[in-house]
Parts: sequence; structure tokens; C-alpha cells
Amino acid sequence: MGVSTSSPEKGISVVTVDFPPVNALPVDGWYALADAVRAAGRDPEVRCVVLAAEGRGFNAGVDIKEIQAGGRAALIGANRGCSAAFSAVYECEVPVVAAVRGHCLGGGVGLVGNADAIVASEDAVFGLPELDRGALGAATHLSRLVPQHLMRVLYFTSRTVGAGELRAHGSVWDVVPGSEVSAAALGLAREMAAKDGDLLRLAKAAINGIDPVDVRRSYRFEQGFTYEASVSGVADRVRDTFGGSRAGGAGGGR
Repeated sequence: MGVSTSSPEKGISVVTVDFPPVNALPVDGWYALADAVRAAGRDPEVRCVVLAAEGRGFNAGVDIKEIQAGGRAALIGANRGCSAAFSAVYECEVPVVAAVRGHCLGGGVGLVGNADAIVASEDAVFGLPELDRGALGAATHLSRLVPQHLMRVLYFTSRTVGAGELRAHGSVWDVVPGSEVSAAALGLAREMAAKDGDLLRLAKAAINGIDPVDVRRSYRFEQGFTYEASVSGVADRVRDTFGGSRAGGAGGGR
């Protein structure tokens, strides 16, 4: 359990998250993920990183129970941990391919929204159930996956969108059966890793430099409203219903 790194073939590093049962990451998990991705990107032998997960789904966001038990300190830790992990993916010196199976919710959208490419299973669903969990955030990253008005509807309703629709929007590279996600992600990573390593790193830096939105600053802006919801008592009021009927929309499709 935790975050591990493997090298299945030359030039490719696979960072795998495993926090049963649904990959809702604790604060330490977000920091461990950030450290693993940055370390892989710094390795001069690595030309592409694959971000993967074990278990029932790719990522279910933060560990709500940890925040409920830890109060404001846990909330600040989760905010900073998520920011560190999202930034690590975005700033990784080489391309990052996200291999997504099953649910990709909350912080999961933050990760894949900052990745360079996404390969997903046919049953993969993406969404931000933040309003059902007394939080805000990652609209920055969802807006990199879908058009602006669709992002707003998904955000305000906590609905999810399937991998097939994201492929139609051009944000998912390939949709394959669940058993083929790892192989498909490695295949794409292998194609990228075949390029000159030095030039590939320059290309990643260049592409990041021309992004129209500063994803780091815009996400931190969103997090400020999460904290405001917390200190005002709104977040606790909503979190007290977590797991009840009001949270039911988080896993529903469009």
C-alpha cells in the first residue's frame, strides 16, 4: 500500500498509487506521490512517466475521514498535498501519461488534468463531487478536459463524464478495455520515450511555457474558497452528510 515506482522498460518510469479501497489519498499520500513523480522526472534515464493505480479505481480524491477527524490542520495539509502532487505532474521534466481505470474523481481530475496524455478504460468516469463533500477545487483541471460550459454543469451538479465523451472532446488519447489500459499507456509512453531525451525535456518546458492559464496559480486561487467554506462552517455542514443521499450524485453519470 502507498506509492511505488517501477521501470518496466528502458526510458519509462511507472509511478503507481495504491490506497485501498478506492484510492482516496491521505495527506502523506499526496506528498509521496509528488516526490515520486518529481524523482522520476529528474532521472536522466527516464523519458516518460506513466501514472497508474491499483485497486478499484484510479483516484477518489482526498481522504474525507482524515479531514473530518483532523479539522483545519488536516484540511490545510490536504490542500497543500494536492497542490504539490498536481504541480509535480505538471512540472515533471518529461511527459506524463495517466493510465486511468474506473473512477477518477476530485483530486484524480487534478492529476490527469495536469498530465500530458490520458489513456482510459471503457468504464472510466471523471468528475468533481466537491460540492457534495464541502470543498471546492480542480475546476482548473476539469476545464482542461472539457469545454467551459460543460465544466460548469459537471461542477455544479457533481455529475461524472465517461472516457468515451472525453475522447470525443480530444482530452483522452485512447479508450480501451480495462485489461488493456496498462499496455496501451506503456505503448504511448514508449513512443514518446523513443525521442531524444534532451529535446523531449526542452519540448515539455516549451509547451508548459505557452499554456494560456497558469494552472498552479488558478488552483491555489480555488483553494482559498475551500478554506473560506471551512472557516465559515459551510464545509462541516456539507461534510456531515457525506455518504448520505446528498452525496449520491458524486458517482452518477451524466
